[in-house]
Amino acid sequence: METLDYLVRDFLAQKVIAVVGVSDKRETGANRNYKTFTSHGYRVFAVNPRISTFDGAPCYPDLKSIPEKPDAVFMLTSPEVTKEIVKQCVDLGIKHVWMHCMMGTKPGLSSGSTSVSISAVEMCRANGITVIPGSCPAQFLDGDTGHSMMRRLWKIFGFLNVE
Repeated sequence: METLDYLVRDFLAQKVIAVVGVSDKRETGANRNYKTFTSHGYRVFAVNPRISTFDGAPCYPDLKSIPEKPDAVFMLTSPEVTKEIVKQCVDLGIKHVWMHCMMGTKPGLSSGSTSVSISAVEMCRANGITVIPGSCPAQFLDGDTGHSMMRRLWKIFGFLNVE
């Protein structure tokens, strides 16, 4: 079994990242992670079928509409949308996926605050896609107090164990 730290390092080694779930209606974790990835030098593409621009850049309706294939996909969506995005990753040959979950990698603890779909995780694994089923990139890229504290707490309580 790979550790979360290994999976995170592998994901963050990718240079082109699609962020699925950005919003023009309210500030979301997807918006924040888009901006965090951008500020750390990644080439980032926003994905949301409802909007055409995000943060001054084009926003794409789906992964296949992005002008270059992303190396990795981060998503903060409903689990139903997550399944559809993973199908697109399989079709496009994208090999790194991160599904956000507020409760570390234990999505059952907070069903309303997770992007993780167990069937999508299984689809990733069956198709050779490295998947992080939970947690948040901001816990690893940003040094903000809230995310740092969450990472420490989730580690203490075992919420960062990838199964």
